[in-house]
Amino acid sequence: MAAATAVSDDRKNWGEAFSAMRLLLSDPKDTVQVFRVMKALNGGTAQRNYHRLLRTLEGGRVAYKREELVGKLTNREWLSQFAPGTVGAAYRAFLERTGFSADGLEAVSKEVERDDRDEQTPYAWMGRRERDVHDIWHTLTGYRADDPLGELCLVAFSYAQSKGLGWAFIAMMGSLKSLREPHSGAVLRAVWEGYRNGRNAHWLHGEDIDALFAEPLDAARKRLNIPRPVAYEHAQGLVGEARTWLAAQA
Repeated sequence: MAAATAVSDDRKNWGEAFSAMRLLLSDPKDTVQVFRVMKALNGGTAQRNYHRLLRTLEGGRVAYKREELVGKLTNREWLSQFAPGTVGAAYRAFLERTGFSADGLEAVSKEVERDDRDEQTPYAWMGRRERDVHDIWHTLTGYRADDPLGELCLVAFSYAQSKGLGWAFIAMMGSLKSLREPHSGAVLRAVWEGYRNGRNAHWLHGEDIDALFAEPLDAARKRLNIPRPVAYEHAQGLVGEARTWLAAQA
C-alpha cells in the first residue's frame, strides 16, 4: 500500500486545457481532446476517489481485486451471458448501436497519457477504472453517446460523481457554446439536470460490475437513484427538430 500513500500531482495546466477545449468545441467527436483536458485538470482526482472507494461498503473488495474492466467489457462471451432487460444486455445493445468499445477509449487515452508513470499503482488503476465506466454510465443514465447533448449531460453527471475539474470545465464551456444555438435554455436545463442527477445518485465508482450487469436495468436505476432524464429528452427533441428544419432550408 506504500504506493497508495504517495503524494499526487494536483497541478493544473490551464493553457493545455483551453487549447484542447477549442479543438473539442470545433469537433465534439475528437475524443483525444477530452483526455487532454482531463490530463490538464484532473490531477489528484483518481487518488481522492481511490481513497473514497476504500471507505465504501463494497469498494474495499473492488479495490482488492483491482480488476481491469477493459478485458471484461470487450469480451463478447462474457457480455453474452446477461439476460434481456439487464444492465449487461443494455450495455451490449449500446455497443452494437454505437460501434464504440472500451478498448477504443483505452487506445485514445494512451495517445495522451504517454509518459513514464507506473501503471501498476492503485491511483493509475483507479484512473483507468474511471475511464472505463464512462459508457456504462451512458447506459445507466440514458444520456446517448452518439448525441453531443447526451455527452455534455453525462460530463456534468460525471463531474458530480468524480469531482474532477476537467469534467466541470467541459460542461461549462459546452454550455456557454450552446448559448449561440437554438433552444439554449432547454439545453442548459438538461446539463443542469445531468449535474443534479449525478449529485443525487449513489456513488457509482464502487459498483461491482458483475453484479450490476446481472441486475435488471430499471431496478438498478431505482437502487442507484438515477431518474429518467426528462429535461434531456425534452431538449434532445427540440434540438433535433431545429436541426431538421435548418437542413430543410439549406
